[in-house]
Amino acid sequence: MDSSVDTVGGTGHSNVDHQAGHHDGPHIAPMRMYISIVCLLFVMTAVTVGAAFVELGALGTPIALAIAIFKASFVVLFFMHVRYNTPLMWVFAGAGFFWLLIMFSLTMQDYVSRGWEAPAPIQFLDLL
Repeated sequence: MDSSVDTVGGTGHSNVDHQAGHHDGPHIAPMRMYISIVCLLFVMTAVTVGAAFVELGALGTPIALAIAIFKASFVVLFFMHVRYNTPLMWVFAGAGFFWLLIMFSLTMQDYVSRGWEAPAPIQFLDLL
């Protein structure tokens, strides 16, 4: 038999996979990386709080959302191990973000299309 198609240890994996450095075990990230990312998340939380105290006008909400998306991306990529997973997992993670974008756009469409200046049809305080 050709050694490139023999199974190694009866596991069904070929020698080519093991020779190329592929493995089926979980990816083990160093603790230093996790501590660095947690520190980055704390710093970005402080930036979010600082941005809330600065008068940014109409840019306040987009800046806060951009910081939140940045932090959420790090949580998904590293703490949920999407960065080290298969391309199919990237597709599902991207589909989740795409669905979130759809939900935000539908919410904003409803919010923008309302007549906020229109008076209430019934004056509730006058009835009392």
